[in-house]
This record gives sequence, structure tokens and C-alpha cells, in this order.
Amino acid sequence: MPSLKDLRLRIRSVRSTQKITSAMKMVAGAKLRRAQEAAEAARPYAERMDRMLSSLGTSFAGRPDAPGLLAGTGKSDTHLIILATADRGLCGSFNASLVREARTMIRDLLAEGKKVKILCIGRKGRDALRRQYGSMIIESFTEVDRPKLGFPVANKIAQRVSELFAAGEFDVATIIYNRFKSALSQIVTRQQLIPFGGEAAPAQAEAAPAVRAIYEYEPSEEDILDVLLPRNLAIQVFRALLENNASEQGARMTAMENATRNAGDMIGKLTTRYNRTRQAQITKELIEIISGAEAV
Repeated sequence: MPSLKDLRLRIRSVRSTQKITSAMKMVAGAKLRRAQEAAEAARPYAERMDRMLSSLGTSFAGRPDAPGLLAGTGKSDTHLIILATADRGLCGSFNASLVREARTMIRDLLAEGKKVKILCIGRKGRDALRRQYGSMIIESFTEVDRPKLGFPVANKIAQRVSELFAAGEFDVATIIYNRFKSALSQIVTRQQLIPFGGEAAPAQAEAAPAVRAIYEYEPSEEDILDVLLPRNLAIQVFRALLENNASEQGARMTAMENATRNAGDMIGKLTTRYNRTRQAQITKELIEIISGAEAV
């Protein structure tokens, strides 16, 4: 049975932890507001970029001169999985859900006889996959949000992916990230980047032919695609990083709020146990004094 000193030390330790988790919750809450605004502001641009490229891409369907980023290599033998996670933990199941999705995708592709390569964004995803799939990790990017998450970082990653594709290192590229829904909910998302697939939902895709407008492009469609396809790749990577950042802060704020509440509950239980132990010890001493007095 722990002594009164042990219980006091334990209460002090839990109270110190509670102060840390409470401070982390407030910091994550402050970061969440800015990250959420950035993620929501990036969505309309990325979605309209997809619509534009989808409209342009229909005229190149089946053509041998279609750009590689749009049509791909014509094969799907080698897949590049871009796993976007956080560099730090203490954010609940945020990283674990992404790694679990990546592992599921890797197992499915390997079962189909495909070759898999992995590009990690964030230290947690790299560390989690290193033991089992270390030979498949070809590159990793860490601290992408230091000092601030900006488009140049996403552009650098997109350029590296483009270089790997141009060198024939893979046929299909898919990014896995958490789409921000709320501080309590994040949606694990797979998005195919190469060849370009767009993001239209099935219902939208079915309705699209009936309402699709006819555009005239200036300059030519080929010239526009040459500029827009690499830029779209960077935009989609940037959007994924923004969504991930907002999801990370929301998950961390929720996790730290739960940890702070649990610490409070634990302090209450330990305090009750301390008081009962102290009362029992005082009662025991009184009984010993009274017994000694009666014996005299």
C-alpha cells in the first residue's frame, strides 16, 4: 500500500502533467484556427483547378500525344504512395490512422503483384513504416511546417515527384492524408495525383456530361496543360499538407483536452485515496494511544 508521501508525489506529478496538457491544448487551439482558415481557403482553388483540367482532359482521352501527367504511362505496375503524417505525436489517432491506411494499401497492391515505393512526408509515418517496409521508402521530407507551412515546400515535393515520374520510377502516384472536417473528426483520404484523376464524386461525374459547358481556350489546350499539370500537382500536394496540418492541430487539441480531463479525474481519485489513508493512519495512532493509556 503506498504511503502518504508516495501519494503526495503522485498527485504533484499528475498535476504538473495536467498543466502541460492544458497548455498544449490552448496552443493547438490557437494554431487550429489559422490552419483551418488556410485549409478552407485552399479548397475552392484546388477544386476549380481540378474541374478545369478535367474539362481539358476529356479532349485528350485516348490520344497518343496526351501529356504523361494526364494520361500516365499506360501501365500500373509500380505505385508511389505519398504518406503525409506529422513530425510530432500527442495528437490522438491522427498518425496511426494514416499509417494504417498506408499499410492496407501496400498490402493490397503487393497482393496484386504490384511494385510499391513510398515517399514519406513527416517523421511519424517514416518511423512507423521503416521496420516493415523500410526497403520501399525512397525518400522522406520532415519539418515541412517549420518555420511555416508554405507553397514553396509543396512545390519542392511536387517537383521531386515529377522528376521520379519522368525518370520512369513509377506509373501511379497516390497521396494519403487526413481531410479536415472538424476538431473531432478527420477523414483519411486517398487521392490519385498521377495520372490525373480529378476529385469528382460519382454523382457529380454522372451529372457532369449533361451540364458540361463548352470552352474555347487561348492559347492552345496543349500549351495550357503544359503549364497547369505541374502546377496542379503542386497545388494538390499543398492542399493535402494544409488539410493535414489543420487535422493534426484539431486532433492534438482534442487529445490534450481529454488528457487534461483524465488528469483531473485521476487527481480527484488520488486525493480521495490520500485522505482515506491519512484518516486511517490518524485513527490507528489514536487507537494505539488510547490502548496504551488504558493499559497503564
